[in-house]
Amino acid sequence: MNLRAAAQRLALNEDLNFLLTNRVPRIALTRFMGWWSRIRHRWVRDASMAVWKTFSDLDLSEARKTHFDSLHDCFTRELKPGLRPLDGRPGVLTSPSDGIVGACGRIEPLQDGADAQLFQAKGFPYRLLDLLGDDARGRDLARQLQGGSYVTLRLTSSMYHRFHAPCDAMLEHVTYISGDTWNVNPIALQRVERLFCRNERAVLRLRRADGGLLVVVPVAAILVASMRLRALDVPLNLRYRGPHQLPCSARYQQGDELGWFEHGSTILVLAPPGLAPDSSLQSGHRIRMGEALLHTASHSHTP
Repeated sequence: MNLRAAAQRLALNEDLNFLLTNRVPRIALTRFMGWWSRIRHRWVRDASMAVWKTFSDLDLSEARKTHFDSLHDCFTRELKPGLRPLDGRPGVLTSPSDGIVGACGRIEPLQDGADAQLFQAKGFPYRLLDLLGDDARGRDLARQLQGGSYVTLRLTSSMYHRFHAPCDAMLEHVTYISGDTWNVNPIALQRVERLFCRNERAVLRLRRADGGLLVVVPVAAILVASMRLRALDVPLNLRYRGPHQLPCSARYQQGDELGWFEHGSTILVLAPPGLAPDSSLQSGHRIRMGEALLHTASHSHTP
């Protein structure tokens, strides 16, 4: 076994990964990595990318650029045109990003009728209001989403990190919620309760062309507590001290870029009743941006 294969096998050891990334000063390490990744020096860039390639399956053959100024420049890379065709079937909402499907299913109403719950992993439920924010705006969203569907998409460090509109829609509002930077790998999801509700995240409220609601929640993680949205002119990160409620009015066509992570993390897609996960979705399934994620009840989702 060569050194690279051994390193990748070590990196895939989730217990060790959890220990190394969740038993350290997460926020301090994340801030340091944010600074380090932006250094525009070829020695720093080349050494950092060599380590990254050693511990992951990084493939840059799809990247639009062939030269990167920094590690950050590579993290946020764009793809060559035409590599993520959209599923154009009527009634299909497409995946906003590349990712690995985690938990997905129905947003179950709770007994008191005032909230609902989702699952981050088997046996690990969390309240919808804890994710969206327990205020008037969050409660209104939770009410509309009860009985609907959710899909969790995990982005690994080597994946394409930009996310796109699942359908033609208007971005009406963004709620930014500051938080921690826990790792979001599967072993952490099975050990840390309400993990998504602890981490930094943004709640994107989209109004679909048919008038329906769609909510997309990018969740940050260790080394990646920063995200950018096309509709906002400021980065949302651990140093952000601006307002948490950010009204928007930005129109997107399906597939248009909504924003990007500074590294890998998680995206949750939350849909009200009337939309259901595509039949192809299973936990562990790899999906690409543009492939079918949800479908309306009035259209078949059979490939």
